[in-house]
Amino acid sequence: MMHFDESLRLLNEIEVSSFKTKTVPLMDSFGHIIAEDIVADHNSPAFPTSAMDGYAIKHKDQALGRLKIASINPAGSESKEHLEDGHCIKTFTGSLMPDGSDTLIPIENVTVDGEYIVINESVEFGFSVREVGENYAKEEMLIPRGTKIDFPQIGVLASLNYPEVEIYQKPKVTVISTGSELLDLGEEQTNNAQIRSSNNYTIEAIVKKYGGEPIHHKNIKDDRDSIYSAIEAALEVSDIVATTGGVSVGDFDFVKDVIYELGCEVIFRGVRVKPGQHIIVAQKGDKFIVALPGFAYSSTIMALVYLVPLIQKLQNSQFELPILKATLKEPFVKRSKKAEFTACNLYIEDGGYKVDFVGKKVGTSAILTNMLGNLSLVYTTEDDTSKPEGEEVDIVLL
Repeated sequence: MMHFDESLRLLNEIEVSSFKTKTVPLMDSFGHIIAEDIVADHNSPAFPTSAMDGYAIKHKDQALGRLKIASINPAGSESKEHLEDGHCIKTFTGSLMPDGSDTLIPIENVTVDGEYIVINESVEFGFSVREVGENYAKEEMLIPRGTKIDFPQIGVLASLNYPEVEIYQKPKVTVISTGSELLDLGEEQTNNAQIRSSNNYTIEAIVKKYGGEPIHHKNIKDDRDSIYSAIEAALEVSDIVATTGGVSVGDFDFVKDVIYELGCEVIFRGVRVKPGQHIIVAQKGDKFIVALPGFAYSSTIMALVYLVPLIQKLQNSQFELPILKATLKEPFVKRSKKAEFTACNLYIEDGGYKVDFVGKKVGTSAILTNMLGNLSLVYTTEDDTSKPEGEEVDIVLL
């Protein structure tokens, strides 16, 4: 089994030769990854603009203490009037600054006396004037392709007059759980050896959360031909096939064999990581197979580590596990000579992250309930050892 870091390197080096894109209305692009560079085609603002309600003045005229109101300049009007010495023009938020003015004195700083304003408190030169290009400048790169579109991107695109946006299509991910013991939702249990299938639903939720389009597939029993047919068919309609179960060394673990029989190139198989050491990532043309372990906690962690980056890669984007530092509120026990992901509880205390393991059960890699609550993951390398309370650890911020 290879070193965990080596598996990440191989995953990062996977190249995608072509990407699927489409053009959608602006609001339909939310949550997708943009497939075009967005470069400003104009300055914003294009002209000096008022940032407050007040009076446009010449800064030097404040020394006069009293200025005549020449006119009113509402927002949206294109004032043609030139500001003369000793005068001011009432100007509102968002109005273009009148020609000849260089400063905006707020309403709160003056007293109106008939046709004049009396300056009670002066302001510095250029006060409350939005300069040309303050928001963005012409030819400025604003949103590079590969960026996930969230509310700030929507606002900027709207300000640039983008009624439609080119996006990468979300990869289709077929999720197949294998195992003769599995029962689907609502299916009646007929013997005590049967268990309820949950991996497929967990993985589908991860796919949806991290920008893919999940395709539900019925559970497949531990039969080589059935598994072969299911994966082969899934490769036809999806960009990634994610399987759970059938990758270990048991007599009925057929998924690993089927991957070879389908002519896939195995990028890596078997990693020194806990949980999930029997992970397989394979490629066939521009399609991928991520064969996850059958235990629930294992398959979930491995999906986050290996499946999510592939979903992002197929949209010309990158994903790295967000690893931060946290302080242990109780001792941490390192349980193997592998890279480990250990469920923990995350808190923010005294301006920093802290973690403990209260309520987290010690046992097999089947305990999915360890991922409930205010979850984070302590990440340790092969070389790490147990750590005392108060020491820093790396955590994956989910």
